[in-house]
Amino acid sequence: MKYTKKSGIALLPFLVFIVIYLGAGLIYQAKGEAMAFYMFPSVTAMFIAVLVAFFMDKGSINERFETFARGAANVDVLTMLMIYLLAGAFAAVASQMGAKDATVNLGLSFVPPSLVAGGLFLIAAFFGTATGTSMGTISALIPIAIGVAEKGGLSPTIVIAAVVGGGMFGDNLSMISDTTIAATRSQRVEMRDKFRVNFLIALPAAILTLVLLLVFGRPETAAPIGDLSFSAVKIIPYLAVLILALCGMNVFLVLIIGIFSAGLIGMLTGSLDISGFAQAIYDGFCGMNEVFFLTLFSGGMSEMIAKNGGINWILDKLRGVMKGNKSAQVGIAALVSACDCATANNTVAIIVAGDMAREVSHTYRVDPRRTASLLDVFSCVFQGVIPYGAQLVVAASLATQSSTLGRTFSAASFVSGMWYCWILAAFGLLSIFIPYADGVIRKNPWNWEYDCPESEVAAKKAAK
Repeated sequence: MKYTKKSGIALLPFLVFIVIYLGAGLIYQAKGEAMAFYMFPSVTAMFIAVLVAFFMDKGSINERFETFARGAANVDVLTMLMIYLLAGAFAAVASQMGAKDATVNLGLSFVPPSLVAGGLFLIAAFFGTATGTSMGTISALIPIAIGVAEKGGLSPTIVIAAVVGGGMFGDNLSMISDTTIAATRSQRVEMRDKFRVNFLIALPAAILTLVLLLVFGRPETAAPIGDLSFSAVKIIPYLAVLILALCGMNVFLVLIIGIFSAGLIGMLTGSLDISGFAQAIYDGFCGMNEVFFLTLFSGGMSEMIAKNGGINWILDKLRGVMKGNKSAQVGIAALVSACDCATANNTVAIIVAGDMAREVSHTYRVDPRRTASLLDVFSCVFQGVIPYGAQLVVAASLATQSSTLGRTFSAASFVSGMWYCWILAAFGLLSIFIPYADGVIRKNPWNWEYDCPESEVAAKKAAK
């Protein structure tokens, strides 16, 4: 629904969310909490912001709830929620039947000890892309990485940053990553199309990072990694999901095939039974509860803010800064980057910035596939370099726990070694001014009259 009202006050709920979430994180950080920015749940902060939006809206309680429900029950929001649930179920079933360990061991078995830093980056990149989770990638590989680094006389910063960087590569590109889901659904584009644009930005960054790791990441001595036994058949579900998604199959079918293929392989290999399979699906659903509720609340709150003129007010102010298509793209990148620095969560950043980015995209004719890519790229860039983000905090914690030399690591010590994220930021900006990544866009131009749901032409055609 199109709204014409303009009001900066309408953005107060967004501001309340940021202040509460960021403020709580700073307070807990001052108290010395390791996971300071995750002590106060983002869902609770968003719930308080929703209450503020209800208080500010006009009309009866029923009318206010109708506005909220219109946003929360939007087809894009509900589609996003279902994909989150299925992605969570697939990740849980695959992990439960041993696909995660098999993938890691398979990759390590092919890595020469002298190239371990670059090899870990490649393994983390594949694992993150297959599973859709940078956190899972970091948790699986950091204990191995720190052991190899200390045995081989290699800089722990280089090795750990290689793993985190590879995880962020996968988080950015994976078809089942919550960031990809949020970016594509908020801009109403297909995952495959966003992947094609995104891949041409991420690939050169990954190649350059790999070259640097191969040059500067050679150990003093070749350290043995240990037992690398694996069952190759357990990797099939990850490969199936990746290949089917790239072929353009509907994402719901892709994830359902992934869930049941992982369950079947698990039962055939004795890793799962019927009850274990069912429980893994349920655990996967429950594991997505934070992003599920966050998206639901954010969808409803965004509709209330739009109704009261908040989105139009932002667009009106941005017109004084954005002079055209390229400056609009820079603005979108800056918007999601700021949101990530404020929330320390790239999925939350995309959800918060998504509606505003879509309006900017439509106003300045930035192809939505391009916008989705920018949202995902720059949220992952900053999520990988902020020292209070979960990725670096967990990496530092696991490295400290796994160190055989009794070393203590801080998240800030890895920031300078996050070569992939810094290089990705450079290529992301370069792609705006030299649109080398827009080949898929030029071959398949966006039809603004038919593909843009907000366009006047589309509205008139729908009315007929």
